[in-house]
Amino acid sequence: MPTPDRKALISALASPALRELAERGRIQSFRKGVVIIQEGDYADTLFVLLSGRVKVFATGENERELVIDTLGAGEYVGEMALDGGPRSASVITLEPTVCSIVTRVTLREHIVQNPEFAFDLLAKVIRRARRATMNLKNLALLDVYGRVARLLTQLAVERDGRRQVPERLTHQEIAERVGASREMISRLFKDLTRGGYIEVENRLITLKKPLPPAW
Repeated sequence: MPTPDRKALISALASPALRELAERGRIQSFRKGVVIIQEGDYADTLFVLLSGRVKVFATGENERELVIDTLGAGEYVGEMALDGGPRSASVITLEPTVCSIVTRVTLREHIVQNPEFAFDLLAKVIRRARRATMNLKNLALLDVYGRVARLLTQLAVERDGRRQVPERLTHQEIAERVGASREMISRLFKDLTRGGYIEVENRLITLKKPLPPAW
């Protein structure tokens, strides 16, 4: 891959403290489809995303993936392993991605010099723990339709007077996010389209009217 413009990528980060942390790391480029963090591995590095997108996921005993999150430039991943424990999830690139890779020692030095960054790190961990708790509740308390409806409603944003999901999601990707089979998602989407609730064009999902509470 072409050598990334380190200065330009880092300067695009919104947070001054995160920019300084990224400056301390080793810049590395990854192609699409590269696993940069493997669940269960022991490591002491944090990845600051300078460009591209990644998927955070866990794998069950049946090899079925459950997507935990998707992240883009300005985010960071791998902070949960900085306590010396095993990685709690895997991370794979969804497109060509550039990261600044920071070691645990470097992160500690950065926090000593920038104490406010510790609050940002703590807030990030809390938000991700809260999201994981919500996902667990959804899996336990909602049926597949309920999980799909909640996902679409949460992702949709207002565009030209229409509510549209900005990500171009496949049925397989939605299935991985809600813990279901691709076939089940395809059937639900067919029914919701026939009922006039959604419209899908070029993998862009538009919510034409509020989704029903149950299906």
